[in-house]
Amino acid sequence: MKARVHVMLKNGVLDPQGEAVRHALGSLGFAGVEGVRQGKVIELDLADGTTEETVKDMCEKLLANTVIERYEIELV
Repeated sequence: MKARVHVMLKNGVLDPQGEAVRHALGSLGFAGVEGVRQGKVIELDLADGTTEETVKDMCEKLLANTVIERYEIELV
């Protein structure tokens, strides 16, 4: 089984990487981009029987900084 964890900064948290990407897109001639939020995707190969609750514990303890980031778990 696989799990994908999508980690993004919470709304209201400044995203300097996203702002740099937005600026660079404008410099390359891509008009109309008003905002960019950058995140990460973590793909886990899990042993049979691993629960979504276990993946949630992984996120809470290591994979996401829950003070400034939110995460979504996708079991594949």
